[in-house]
Amino acid sequence: MIVYSSLLLAALVVGAPYWLVRMATSGRYRAGLAGRLGVVPKGLRAAAAGREVVWVHAVSVGEALAATRLVAELEAALGEGWVVVVSTTTATGQALARERFGAERVFFYPLDFGLAVRAYLGALRPRMLVLMESEMWPRMLVECERAGVPVAVVNARVSDRSFARGARVRALWQRMLRRVALFLVQSDEDARRLKEMGARADAVRVTGNLKYDVRAPKQSRVAELIREAAGGRPVVVAGSTVEGKQDEEESLLMRYWPSVLKEVPEAVIVMAPRHPERFAAAYSVMKEHGTVRATELLAGMAGPVVQGGNILLDTIGDLAAVYELANVAFVGGSLVRKGGHNPLEAARFGLPVVMGPSYENFRDVVERMRAADGILIVQNREEFEAALIDLLKSRERAAAIGERGRAVFDAQAGATARTVQALMAVLRDRSAAVR
Repeated sequence: MIVYSSLLLAALVVGAPYWLVRMATSGRYRAGLAGRLGVVPKGLRAAAAGREVVWVHAVSVGEALAATRLVAELEAALGEGWVVVVSTTTATGQALARERFGAERVFFYPLDFGLAVRAYLGALRPRMLVLMESEMWPRMLVECERAGVPVAVVNARVSDRSFARGARVRALWQRMLRRVALFLVQSDEDARRLKEMGARADAVRVTGNLKYDVRAPKQSRVAELIREAAGGRPVVVAGSTVEGKQDEEESLLMRYWPSVLKEVPEAVIVMAPRHPERFAAAYSVMKEHGTVRATELLAGMAGPVVQGGNILLDTIGDLAAVYELANVAFVGGSLVRKGGHNPLEAARFGLPVVMGPSYENFRDVVERMRAADGILIVQNREEFEAALIDLLKSRERAAAIGERGRAVFDAQAGATARTVQALMAVLRDRSAAVR
């Protein structure tokens, strides 16, 4: 820990000029700075006062969405006298978590230094720390072990990249993984990889993917405005688009889109960048093609989308509702080498889903859908254009693919209940050990 903390401090010192400039020019980088350094917010102290605490950490928007139902069902199981508090790492995740869970019990995850971590553990005195997916920091694990706080990682997955890195430094990974009381993983393959990386076999359990249990989206004014703007024309939603090393997916899609319009001239594409900081860059790519921004629709500054026009979804938390009104969905992070994003977010609405060749971050989900013929994987521009044209023209085939994808989603339900049951068992065992 001395070596680790020294290296972490050195990295912060070396990077300080960059971060100071970013904080001076962007409020996003100043947000929650005091809290990250270990100053526990007064509202959080008040929310936890006199109550037993379970701390859930959800890194960003995706994890916060996955945690929504988990937090609700966990609180129902815990009953009176308990509170679940939620931390995030990113500002966008923080905004969504505050909306979903209430500002008083949502806070920024502390930097992984002893003083900052101990400040939160001392103030909250949690009975358990629940980490979403794969967010494990060494100092936090060590301090939880010293304080007698069990750590559970839920909805856990091990990407190809993480597995390759973990295999190279197995001795280090093993020391960290064995400080976790329970891994609740998405698939058998994730379980196998964790064990090979050094996790205790008896600490790893397959409970499924929490995102299969995500409920219908909330009512969205943005989605209703997009529906009105589209005026009954077929809609393609390109969700979670990202920037690659050589190109951004928005640029690729704008180059591909004219070929689709030649065959289906009335079609409308809604582009939803994964990261809000890329909204401006995406708009600069799209604006020459007659693009309307969702924020303009909200402000009443835009009329109906013209034929061949586009819509930029530049709001947070509305993608699920926008997927629901689509005819076809493209799931981003897959045309560039980013490992893809979760196709379930669109598949649950019975949409035909198209992805590029990079989907290793969600290999298990995608392979289940491929086996059911519930998703289309395209390898290049020609296949992408042909897939969209076919799905927009062949409504019956599109509906059949969408229904098969939704059947995969429905068949995997129940992960939340299994996760809550396993977490409650850890809490009961911990209580018995203390007595």
